[in-house]
Amino acid sequence: MKNLIRELRAGRGWSQAHLAELLDVSRQTVIAIETGKYDPSLPLAFSVSKLFEQPIEAIFFPDQEPA
Repeated sequence: MKNLIRELRAGRGWSQAHLAELLDVSRQTVIAIETGKYDPSLPLAFSVSKLFEQPIEAIFFPDQEPA
């Protein structure tokens, strides 16, 4: 799953460590989500959405749309 977390985080001037602290996850989790190697749980996706004040579908989207 692709996402805009890196861009949103950078736009606020936050480090990966700071975002991890705000979300109560490890920095490694933030890195894995940003690089698309880990899809967050639904509760974590909702936390990200709330933190950045964006709907989930504006932050996370599938790698490819179904045909």
